Amino acid sequence: QVQLVESGGGSVQAGGSLRLSCAASGYTSSPYCMAWFRLAPGKEREGVAADHTGVGDAYYADSVEGRFTISRDSAKNTLYLQMDSLKPEDTATYYCAAKRPGWSGSCYYVWRSAAMDFWGKGTLVTISS
Repeated sequence: QVQLVESGGGSVQAGGSLRLSCAASGYTSSPYCMAWFRLAPGKEREGVAADHTGVGDAYYADSVEGRFTISRDSAKNTLYLQMDSLKPEDTATYYCAAKRPGWSGSCYYVWRSAAMDFWGKGTLVTISS
């Protein structure tokens, strides 16, 4: 049974950094496509970043490009999101998501359409000005 567990959220001041982690279990090999999403009060869910391990590509929302970095430790089946130069508008609950074992296809498309198969419960990030 696949489980995704996020950690690393917290409260920091604007300009600070946080690193989120997502531990994936239930996979015999690292998922082909994993991603981070966020949901802020009163806003729609936003795809933040995605990691397409099959081709070594990473994708970012315009709002975080140049400030956030997605990475993965395949040996540990753990996804990371390094967040630097944080802004108050980055305040949200951040969710890790992944495609099912054995899936292959366009990671960019499923990230943009939020067509992921498994979701974590989220970790709260609060940025104060």
